[in-house]
Amino acid sequence: SIVSPREPNQLIIKRVVALEGDTVVTRLRYKHRSVVVPKGHCWVEGDNADKSMDSNTFGCVPLGLISAICLYIVWPPKRWTRVSVGMPSDRSTIVYPND
Repeated sequence: SIVSPREPNQLIIKRVVALEGDTVVTRLRYKHRSVVVPKGHCWVEGDNADKSMDSNTFGCVPLGLISAICLYIVWPPKRWTRVSVGMPSDRSTIVYPND
């Protein structure tokens, strides 16, 4: 979870998809097509891309706003499961060879 950059009294749960130095191809609603995540920041995205308030809305997030790690979905009870590790199915990782 992170402290919302827009609403400091609110905690939001998002998936970290990039860390400092990584290049992210953003979703269509973001002002730039790609972003290099600056030092001390991360890029977060919600699992519902069309309706999520995430880095595609507010940009890179300072690491200091991370408040916890989510391990389980507990509500509603029929969805109780361990949170999967990895990228959402509609996102991919690009690995560049070292120069």
